[in-house]
Amino acid sequence: MYLVVALLLFACLDVTIKHLASRYPVPLVVAVRYIVHFSLMTAVLAPHAGMKLVQTQRTGLVLIRAACLLVVSLFMTLALQRMPVAEATSIQFLAPMLVVLLARPVLGEKIGFARWASVIAGFGGVLLIARPGGQVDPIGLGFVMCSVTAGAAYQLLSRVLIRTESPIAMLFHSALMGSLCFGALLPWYWSGVSPSWAEIAMFLSLGFTGGLGHLLFTMAYREAPASVLAPVNYLQLLWAGLLGWLVFAQVPDQLGLVGMAIVAASGVFIALHSRAGSDAA
Repeated sequence: MYLVVALLLFACLDVTIKHLASRYPVPLVVAVRYIVHFSLMTAVLAPHAGMKLVQTQRTGLVLIRAACLLVVSLFMTLALQRMPVAEATSIQFLAPMLVVLLARPVLGEKIGFARWASVIAGFGGVLLIARPGGQVDPIGLGFVMCSVTAGAAYQLLSRVLIRTESPIAMLFHSALMGSLCFGALLPWYWSGVSPSWAEIAMFLSLGFTGGLGHLLFTMAYREAPASVLAPVNYLQLLWAGLLGWLVFAQVPDQLGLVGMAIVAASGVFIALHSRAGSDAA
């Protein structure tokens, strides 16, 4: 249940970002998201975690991981500015498949034929979504592919660092770096901005929704094995499609829906195959 609600919150976050990015500069939207997230995280966790928030053993890699997340946030926001939520979300799910391709040279993991076939099928699904003449903006597609690449690097670094680093410390450094980097741009983008009270609430909700979503996501993975929960992550595609239809009246065409289904099925198969391999081991 934790994961289902977390994925709904992530979809709500993307919808809110898309709305705000259509009216305000993208760096401003990303900056407010990180600053609110960092402020809430510090207020809630600092009294209990203390110095554990900042203590790391491999600080350089932790900061590189944080930088990858910043790139993901920036380019995904740029993509949502130009693309429907469902299509952008489905293409973003290529990141775990790219991790499979990179796991052998980077982590030394063996990749069987079944996972190779699933990755190829997933890329085929993206080609259906992003085919010429479809509904996907080519510039937006470029943005989301940049996000996918950075997301794969982020996930690989997470798998390397989780052996030595605290998840809370890694999350704190990501929020801190995002606040500092994008916050430094605020003087150039805040001038002349006069959001309504409703939009102020939306801006504030970015940090709250993202923070609560990540908290519930973490709680879910404490309650159940990752191999069991991994296929459920693709429920976010359903939430994204539903909210995109309700808020923006955007519905993928038939081939786009087929492509999204292929991406989801490929990802679920990879997750289940990984689980079977772990159980066999």
